[in-house]
Amino acid sequence: MPLKRNLIANYLGQGWSAVMGLAFIPLYIEYLGMEAYGLIGLYAVMQAWLTMLDMGMTPTLNREMARYTAGAHTPQSINDLLRSLEIIAICISVIICTGAVIASGYLASDWLKVDKIPVTTAAQAISVMGMVVALRFIEGIYRGSLFGLQRQVWYNAVNAVIATLRYGGVVFVLAWVSPSIQAFFLWQIAISLISVGVLSMGVRRVLPSPPSTPKFALAAVAEIWKFAGGMMLTTFLAILLTQIDKVLLSRLLPLESFGYYSLATTVAGVLYVVIGPITNALYPRMVELATQNDQKPLARLYHQGAQLITVLLAPAVMLLSFYSEEALFVWSGDAGLAAKAAPLLSVFAIGVFLNGLMHMPAQLQLANGWVSLGVKTNIVAVLILVPAIFWAVPRYGAIAASWIWVVLNAGYVSIAIQLMHRRLFKSEKWKWYFGDVLMPVIGAALVMLLAKQFQPAVYGNRWEGLLFMLIAGAVAFGASAASADLIRLRLLGLFRQHRAL
Repeated sequence: MPLKRNLIANYLGQGWSAVMGLAFIPLYIEYLGMEAYGLIGLYAVMQAWLTMLDMGMTPTLNREMARYTAGAHTPQSINDLLRSLEIIAICISVIICTGAVIASGYLASDWLKVDKIPVTTAAQAISVMGMVVALRFIEGIYRGSLFGLQRQVWYNAVNAVIATLRYGGVVFVLAWVSPSIQAFFLWQIAISLISVGVLSMGVRRVLPSPPSTPKFALAAVAEIWKFAGGMMLTTFLAILLTQIDKVLLSRLLPLESFGYYSLATTVAGVLYVVIGPITNALYPRMVELATQNDQKPLARLYHQGAQLITVLLAPAVMLLSFYSEEALFVWSGDAGLAAKAAPLLSVFAIGVFLNGLMHMPAQLQLANGWVSLGVKTNIVAVLILVPAIFWAVPRYGAIAASWIWVVLNAGYVSIAIQLMHRRLFKSEKWKWYFGDVLMPVIGAALVMLLAKQFQPAVYGNRWEGLLFMLIAGAVAFGASAASADLIRLRLLGLFRQHRAL
C-alpha cells in the first residue's frame, strides 16, 4: 500500500510541478524575449552542473534513509549523518554563490553571445541565479532524505505548492512589478528560501530524536564515503552527458538560437516526469530487498518498473516525435516558434526515451551498491560526446547535437544492459529487452502509425489539434499497456477487484 500511495503521490506532485514549469514558458518569452529566455536556459544548465558538487549526498541520503527504515542505522547515527551532510552542503553553497558573482562578468561578456540584452544586465542575472542554484542545491539534501524515508506524499504536496509559487507566481512579478530577468531570479531566491525551511522541518518531524544533539561526525561521513564517492563520479559523468551539449552550444550558438535549443530540450525533458515518480517510489523498496538479499521479488519489482516506464514513455515520445510542430503550436500558440523548435524536439525526444529506458537498470545497480559500471560506461560516452559536438555542431548546427544524443543513448541500451546483466539477474536480460521494452513499444508504434494516416491536413484551431493528439495518445497507451505482460496482469487484477465491489 505505501508503494502504491507513493507512486500516485509522485505522479500528482511531480506532474503538477512539470506542468507549472512548462505552462508559463510562453509568458516568460512574451515578457522577457527569447534572448532573456536563453539566460533562463543557462540557469537550468548551471543548476544541473552544480548538482555534481553534492558529491553524491542526495542519492546517498536517499539510500541511507531507506537503510535506516530497514534497521541499518540507529537514531543517533542517522541524525549525525544528516547534520554532517547539511554542514558540507552549506559550505558548498557559499562557494557556489561566490563563484557565480566572480564569474558573472566573464560569462556575460566573453562566453555568451549577447545581442539585445546589455552585458551588465546579463552579469547581474548570472550573479543572482548563482544564489538560486545554491539554495536549490541545499533543497536536494532534504528531498533525498524524505524520499528515502518514503514520506513522498507529504513532499509532493509541499512541492506542488512551491512549484506553483515558483513558476506561476513569477508571472505576476513580471506583469506587475518589473518585466526584467533580475526580477525573475530574485523571485526564485525568495521561493527557494521558503522551500529550504519547509523541507528541513519536514525531515526533522519524521526522524526520531537522537539521545544527544546531532553533530558533524567524520566517522558518519567516512562510513558512506565509498558509495557517495562512486555516486559523485557517476553524477558528474551523468551531468556531462546530459548538459555538456547545452554548455558548448551556449558558446557556439547565438543566445537566441540557444534559446530555441533550450526550449526544445525543456519540452522533451518533460518526459522525465514519467520516470521520476516510478524510480523514486520503487528505489527505497529495491534497497530494502537488496539489503535482505531477497532476489525473486526484487527481480519482479525491477521488471514491473521497467515495463511501466516503457508503457508511459512510448506513447508520449511518439507524440512529440511524430507531431512535434503541432504539439509546440498547441502549447504556445506561436506558429513561428513551433516551426523553429520542432525539428530539434522531434529528434531530442527519441534520445530522452532511450535514456529513460536505462533508469530502472541504473536503480537496480545502485540498490545493490554497484556504481562502477555506470562510471566506466559514462567515461566512454563522454570521450565520444565532447569531440562529436565540437566537430558536428559548427558544421550542421543544433540539430547535430540532438542526433548525437540519440546515438549515444542507443549505445547505452545496446551495450550497457549487456554488461549489467552479466552480474545482476543473468537470466533476466532478454525479458528486459523483449518483455519490458520491445513489446510495449511495438503496441504504441502501430497505433501511432495508424493515427498518422488520419491526421487532419490543417487543424481548425489549437483545441482540435489537442483533441487529436489526446485521442491518439490514449489509444497508443492502451495498446502499449496491453502488450506489457506484467502491466496487463496488474490492470486486469484491478479491473476484477472493481467488478467484485
